[in-house]
Amino acid sequence: MKGIFWNSRGLSDLAKTKFLADTVREQSLDFIALMETGKKDFSQAMLNGLCGGRDFVWHWTEPHGRSGGILVGVNLDHIEVGGIEEGDFFVKFRLRDKKDGFKWVLIAVYGAAQPSFKEKFLTELVQACNKEKLPIMVGGDFNIIRNPSEKNNDKFNNRWPFLFNAIIDSLDLRELEMSGRKYTWENPTFEKLDRVLISTDWEQQFPKATVVALSREISDHTPLLLSTEDDGANMKQPLFKFELGWLLKERFFDMVSEVWNKEQRGNNALQRWQNKISG
Repeated sequence: MKGIFWNSRGLSDLAKTKFLADTVREQSLDFIALMETGKKDFSQAMLNGLCGGRDFVWHWTEPHGRSGGILVGVNLDHIEVGGIEEGDFFVKFRLRDKKDGFKWVLIAVYGAAQPSFKEKFLTELVQACNKEKLPIMVGGDFNIIRNPSEKNNDKFNNRWPFLFNAIIDSLDLRELEMSGRKYTWENPTFEKLDRVLISTDWEQQFPKATVVALSREISDHTPLLLSTEDDGANMKQPLFKFELGWLLKERFFDMVSEVWNKEQRGNNALQRWQNKISG
């Protein structure tokens, strides 16, 4: 399973539409979750363009003034939709994977940027997750950092991070570690505002799930690519490489014998040998 969470900061730019269509095609995405779309309505032609003409079902919320708006699409070739709900700050899909029958809940969020609305957002987040008995994935732009390391300056107000972390713990959610970059937003400071949270039972179903930060060239927010890697087909064995400089290392042949004797002959032994020599 693969999907993308992205604060696109509008969708009028043709480069954003092309990026999404290319990503759907290249990654064979099962869902798209976009935040801050800034649009009240979408034509079918535009939605078809976003998903590259694939059979997606869509739901969206209107922006609040000049900000906000959430658009979520699910690929019906891979997933069945059991129900859809929305709030001021979220869109929720109840889903069933056609391949294995796994039922789960996808919640796309766009947290309030204004401090006066953050409490309402966090209250909605709790309500959206609390009544669900199915495994949950929550992703999007939360507009709250979790700790000082998620910001590249020393201006840090602990009120909202403290409440946010307490809510994450109370809901028994865990954040999937993001690779590719440290921050997800730049304007002009660097902060990590976008993330993906999962429940324990969702993680048990997809223990190899990863989140990768993609290029941030057409928005000040980073697109996040979620992948469960559940089929294992694309998991490649690391290549073994031999450096001539290793022959000059002290005790080279002793290390080779030590590793070779401990490990079963094969790729694992060769890789461990390579790591030890390189270190």
